[in-house]
Amino acid sequence: MAAKPRPGFPARGTSLIRSSSSSEDHIDMTELAFAPLVATTRQALASAPPSAALATFRVDSRQTAGLRSDVRIRQFDVGVDEPPTLGGADTAPNPVEYALLALATCQEITYRLHADHLGIPLDAVSVSLEGDVDLRGFFAVDDAVRPGFREIRGTITLESRAPFEALERLKSHVDAHCPVLDLVSNPTPLVLSLRTNVPA
Repeated sequence: MAAKPRPGFPARGTSLIRSSSSSEDHIDMTELAFAPLVATTRQALASAPPSAALATFRVDSRQTAGLRSDVRIRQFDVGVDEPPTLGGADTAPNPVEYALLALATCQEITYRLHADHLGIPLDAVSVSLEGDVDLRGFFAVDDAVRPGFREIRGTITLESRAPFEALERLKSHVDAHCPVLDLVSNPTPLVLSLRTNVPA
């Protein structure tokens, strides 16, 4: 049985449409600003061999103190920790919070790029997510319990002058092409090798 939506979190996949003309905190976005980028990239990818379309992303992480890890992503330094209830010092978000962050921001980016590509005006997009983790899986209390999210619920809020039908079409397009949504929705081949170092 699916979990009931919690206060502030409508049913999974909900999209809320607000009229940008009535919003006091209207965010002025240049309409269709990314359309040329998407068109040029699509044209280049269509004529390139499949191998040229592969983009490889990398992170390097090292646990530095207690449960805190320091992560290097390109030129960025990112901290990861756990709250005190899970043994950490609460110096940074924890990994599952970053997972939600990745999904939320990837949705926002995909909405922006594909709204411009489809010619659908979009003044602003925001995403709120929450997910449930059964800690029995993480702490090896019950091997039948998955350690990952049992369910992720979210709300996508679009501020747009476009007809509701156009925004529904946009949502379907985004859900079909959002990389992180695909990552959490479908199995992904994973290879983790073990390397050992003997302390000096």
